[in-house]
Amino acid sequence: MDHRGGRQVPSLKGRLVRGAAWLVAARLVVNLIGFLSTLLLARLLTPADFGLVAIATGVLAILGAVTELSLSSALIHSKAPGEDHLNTAWTLNMARALLVGVVFSGLAWPVALFYHDPRLFPVMLLLALAAMINGASNPRIPLMAKQLIFWQEFALGAGSKLAGFLAAAAIALIYRSYWALVVGSVVAQAANVALSYLFAPYRPRVSLAKARELWSFSGWLTLGQIVNTLNWNLDQLLIGRFLSKTDLGFYKVGGDLAAIPTREATTPFVQVLFAGFAAVREDRPRLQEAVAASQALTFAIAAPLGIGLAYVAEPVVLLVLGEKWLPAALVIQIMACLYAIQTLTLTSQPLGLALGRTKLMFQRDLLVFVTRIPFVVGGLVLGGLLGVVVGRFLAGLIHVGVNAWLIRQLAGMRVLRQLQAVWRTAASVAAMAGLLALAGPFLPAGEDPGRLALRVGFQVLLGGGAYVAVHLGLWMASGRGPGAERRIMELGRHALSRLAPASPAAR
Repeated sequence: MDHRGGRQVPSLKGRLVRGAAWLVAARLVVNLIGFLSTLLLARLLTPADFGLVAIATGVLAILGAVTELSLSSALIHSKAPGEDHLNTAWTLNMARALLVGVVFSGLAWPVALFYHDPRLFPVMLLLALAAMINGASNPRIPLMAKQLIFWQEFALGAGSKLAGFLAAAAIALIYRSYWALVVGSVVAQAANVALSYLFAPYRPRVSLAKARELWSFSGWLTLGQIVNTLNWNLDQLLIGRFLSKTDLGFYKVGGDLAAIPTREATTPFVQVLFAGFAAVREDRPRLQEAVAASQALTFAIAAPLGIGLAYVAEPVVLLVLGEKWLPAALVIQIMACLYAIQTLTLTSQPLGLALGRTKLMFQRDLLVFVTRIPFVVGGLVLGGLLGVVVGRFLAGLIHVGVNAWLIRQLAGMRVLRQLQAVWRTAASVAAMAGLLALAGPFLPAGEDPGRLALRVGFQVLLGGGAYVAVHLGLWMASGRGPGAERRIMELGRHALSRLAPASPAAR
């Protein structure tokens, strides 16, 4: 704790931990609302409904990426952003959003013809409205993150997600229509924009005074965003065109559910790490220590969640989504394993942003795109939906190696050192998986809800207990030194201290 001007100023470490706590809370709430939304809508709608909307959102994502300006990252990276920076960011974002909305509306009819489905036309017109609303987002919000203030992320995420869920649920319950997904998206976007001005008052003005400065940082990020969005959405568009909207629904929902545990567990840390790495970027030893610690922490939290989900995917799908969604279970099993493995090198993105090495990151993104597309297209031709999923898995393993190389280039950390930071987690996950595989035949069988819930409960308790026991055992055998275990305990103590009532002396 620093003391400046007679007042206490929290240390960088304290602010990072507090920021991570806020973001974890935000992601937990958003994740819970999102899961309830998926559960309800999956029960009321069909896989083909999800596939139809996925085509429209995929086209919008690609168009948005082509025009993406990455101005939030540029504002955070700027050393002294002022009102001119904010006004320039708002003006550029608004102009971009209007352009995206007009072009997307113009594409509505051609896309409907290409996919032989006239329903896409009105769906895309309404989503164009959401794109234009997004342009009015408050640019002051990213500056709060720059100052390691993250409570607004909790409020924005929870508020907008809840608004979208309520709107989607109402439409789905009344009409049982894919319009629930579309209206929910528009309402969530509008709520996010409105709340951003409530939490961080700002009066926008049209200005381009700092356009050159902001673009100098965000230019390569924009190119990387284009490649990444093509990378992550092209497979959906191919499935929707050459297989069926039902297959696309299985792929979309299965992939989204597979990502929930790892994404929600790591996103708060990744958001905090950008600012944290930026604070120590001039000190190479401290930067390397921070990268190794963050790799160990994110992998220790996310890896067991991803692998564990793969084991419970089938009973969970039957229990919460219903038998009509059973083909999505295989998608979840494969993709959850991939997402768990990929958290090993998740720090490459915030590290590259903090160091301003956006050109190198674009080269990484382009390499990932070039290697992934052949796997996806080949899988589609040879194996249909399953082939696409397997192709994504194989390509994803290559991408882990690419990101490990990127971390070496950015921080000077050998791949061996990166692996040494996570070996206890890898061994613990392997032990957990082995125990679950051996226990499988002895767990409750049957497809009635009670037995399914009992089976999932046993698997969670058994797998989680094995993971924690092995991890702690290896840590104690290693001398209880610095590592993910100690940092998780610190996070837990901090959370408990925030919940505990203040002592009389502190009041």
